[in-house]
Amino acid sequence: MNRLSTKIMTTALATASLLSLGAANLSAQAGGAAAPATDAMKTATAKVKAPATPPPSAADIADAKTKGLVWVNLNTKVYHKSDAPTYGTTKHGQFMTEADAQKAGYKAAQEPVAKAKKAAAAAAATAAPKP
Repeated sequence: MNRLSTKIMTTALATASLLSLGAANLSAQAGGAAAPATDAMKTATAKVKAPATPPPSAADIADAKTKGLVWVNLNTKVYHKSDAPTYGTTKHGQFMTEADAQKAGYKAAQEPVAKAKKAAAAAAATAAPKP
C-alpha cells in the first residue's frame, strides 16, 4: 500500500471508532451499560413513546367535557370525543381543544360501526316519547 492509502484507511478506522464510541455513549446516557455499536444505534433510533401520564380524575374529565375538550392519545396520534368510552382513559394522553388536536396532526378516533348503531338505537329509544 502506498502512503495515501494508509492515511485513508487510518482515517476511516478512526472515524468508525468515534462513531462506535458515540453510539455507546448514547446507550449509556439512556440508562444502559455501554453496548456494542449496533445495539446502541437501535436504541437511539427506536420509536420513543410518550411518558405515562397520571389518569385524570372524574372531576377533571367532567370539567373537560363542559369545556368541549377532546382526549388525545399521544402514542397513537388519535383523539377521542367526550362521548367515546375511551375518553380520558388511555395511559398516554391529555386534554386539548379539537382544533389544537387537528393542528398538531392528531386524527379523530373511528368508533366501531356496531357500537355506533347500538348508540344510535339507544339514543332513539330514549328520545322517543312514551305512550
